[in-house]
Amino acid sequence: MRPSPVFLGILALTVAGGAMAAFGDVNTVFVRDRDPLLIAGVVIFVAAGWVASLSLHEFGHAMVAYRGGDYSVAHKGYLTLDVRKYTDPVLSIILPLIFLIIGGIPLPGGAVWINRGALRSRGTSSWVSLAGPLSNLAVGAALALVVAVVPMAGGLAIAISYLTLLQVLTFLLNILPIPGLDGWGALEPYLPPRARELGAQVRPWAPIILFAILWFFDPARDALWAGADWIYDAFGGSRRLAVFGNSVFQFWR
Repeated sequence: MRPSPVFLGILALTVAGGAMAAFGDVNTVFVRDRDPLLIAGVVIFVAAGWVASLSLHEFGHAMVAYRGGDYSVAHKGYLTLDVRKYTDPVLSIILPLIFLIIGGIPLPGGAVWINRGALRSRGTSSWVSLAGPLSNLAVGAALALVVAVVPMAGGLAIAISYLTLLQVLTFLLNILPIPGLDGWGALEPYLPPRARELGAQVRPWAPIILFAILWFFDPARDALWAGADWIYDAFGGSRRLAVFGNSVFQFWR
């Protein structure tokens, strides 16, 4: 269960991005010539922080599975927080990062293969699925608290605030009852066999279809953001800072 050097390296990169953002000129957020140091810092902090949260998300699945009877997750390296153990380089990191950058939508990217037959009960199986998105919610709450109580430079505050909002969005996306997402995984143990078979058939394409719906269908996207804003506000997050962070992260717009 010792954190891998890869995870520690991602955390170091996140810290480096945060330091760059802290020294960037936050007064250039809404001008044509933004400070390059601010842009680089926010982009690095948010992208690396999101990959770190992906590792925590999948670790959450694996830890609950281990506690619930599937000890194979330890042999697969899932308890080391090494993002390479959870991912396919293209489908799990590159494409989700592209979607995050161009659309601000944090699609689920990782996957841990759980031996559901080794789990003690259907309830345990559901909690294995829910542990991932709940970890994103916990990370979001912790980040919001940090911004609220720790004095910091404006560039770092907007970077953390935007990452906080992305954690909330990731939580909401993952708990949707759609095949391939954790919400479906939580329901699946209680579904009839035919429904589980249909879910398995569409699972590989669900994230892409979901992204397309959110990209082209405004009411769906608006509903997602409304839910995210509600939770973000409940955490005490600053919408103004998150908007600033989004503007810098998507600096080409």
